[in-house]
Amino acid sequence: MHEDKVDLKERIINIKRGSGILMHVTSLPGDYGIGTLGKEAYRFVDFLKKAGQKYWQILPIGPTGYGNSPYQSFCSYAGNPYLIDLDMLNEKGLLKKSEYYYIDFGQNKRRVDFKKITQNKMLILRKAYERFKINEDRLCGEFRCRNRDWIEDYAIYMALKNTYGQRPWYLWPKDIKYRKQNALDRFKRDHEDKVNFWVFLQYIFFSQWLGIKAYANNKGIQIIGDVPIYTAYDSMDTWANWDIFVLDRNRVPKIVSGCPPDAFSCTGQLWGNPIYNWRLLKRRDYDWWIKRLDINRKLFDVIRLDHFRGFEAYWAIPKGENTAVNGKWKKGPGKDFFKVLQKQLGQIPIIAENLGFLTPEVAQLLEYAGFPGMNVLLFAFDTKNSPYLPHKYGKKCVEYTGTHDNDTVNGWIKTGKESAVDYAVKYLKLSKKEGYNWGFIRGVWSSTADIAIAQMQDFLGLDSWARMNTPSTFGGDNWRWRMTEKQMSDELAEQIYDITDLYGRL
Repeated sequence: MHEDKVDLKERIINIKRGSGILMHVTSLPGDYGIGTLGKEAYRFVDFLKKAGQKYWQILPIGPTGYGNSPYQSFCSYAGNPYLIDLDMLNEKGLLKKSEYYYIDFGQNKRRVDFKKITQNKMLILRKAYERFKINEDRLCGEFRCRNRDWIEDYAIYMALKNTYGQRPWYLWPKDIKYRKQNALDRFKRDHEDKVNFWVFLQYIFFSQWLGIKAYANNKGIQIIGDVPIYTAYDSMDTWANWDIFVLDRNRVPKIVSGCPPDAFSCTGQLWGNPIYNWRLLKRRDYDWWIKRLDINRKLFDVIRLDHFRGFEAYWAIPKGENTAVNGKWKKGPGKDFFKVLQKQLGQIPIIAENLGFLTPEVAQLLEYAGFPGMNVLLFAFDTKNSPYLPHKYGKKCVEYTGTHDNDTVNGWIKTGKESAVDYAVKYLKLSKKEGYNWGFIRGVWSSTADIAIAQMQDFLGLDSWARMNTPSTFGGDNWRWRMTEKQMSDELAEQIYDITDLYGRL
């Protein structure tokens, strides 16, 4: 026990009282179908500054595939090429404006058309690469060398996916599927240009990413990045590190991830990701995880560690199930993981996503790790005993109106359970005159939580059509919402500044 108390004291991360906005990069406005790391990202940082905010929280920035979920990425280390800004490539002389200005990336300014982005943007990026490779770039070579631990596998993996018609790695020819070295060497030699293209995209992505991060930091804005606990089955991570997952000899998952029935779904959530072989990882001092978090702490100022409860116990669902109902709880790595993490990397600013079905053991692990947890005000009104009610918690937490998995506040007011909505109106003294969304924001901003965060959709007072994701559903409008240029107004920034000033979060 004495050791735990010493460790806890060393792990506590002091986060000053402040507030921020949750909005993914894809939701930024712009002319080319999807939010990017270009001028609108810089404009949003200026908006945050005017609004008196200290944090910009985003979703995972990894490359997405079928379904477009940022939580099902092709690689835990790579950046999403869709977020590369084309105008910035034009400024570097890698694209002519005429090559992309009139291309159809989607006609709806409020929705990302991922099909058109996939079809058209990658073709434009290929043109940029063709110009880029004419003059060898020393900085790209240095970038490749610095990231050799992951970028070679990633570039080969993506080149293979394109060669094999986007089929997942477990349907590739056996010598490639099982990573026979001579087969990989032969492919890399025969398809060198394809491989180099994917290295180029990562070089450009991270050049643009580090630019916007530096700009935000200089403005006093910290970026909260999201690290999913699991990797996609069809990913470079699983293909190249198959031994750290619970797979059979054919490299098919024996069990998959999810969570039991909860407020989001009566049948639970069947995520389908492969589960880690925690016993093996423990013997290796969690090397894969240490490398992953080491990279991400350099990309973000604060890390939101997704599904924290999975480190104490995880919901394991037998492969082949259609729902998550028949899963079982299995023990995770627990305190040992965070003890090794601190020993290897020292203090990392982490927010623990501790939502869902929690147990005393999860609370104990959170206290041991010393991370602030999350509270969601939209969850608070089903019962008067809810732990999410603002008077039930102290300072060391992050309070949200809602997360990317929630409905918007105004959407919830219209579709939520009548008794819960009535309780929220009474508890928060909500009124149409103020705006239900602003009443919720007031409830969060006035709380004792160290950090208060609301979705951009809630500041804009949007209805359910603007929600980012509906758990346990696939495709549709998930991950597609975008704001418009006019919505990022000085008037809104002033309104946010006033409430932030009022409750001492500047």
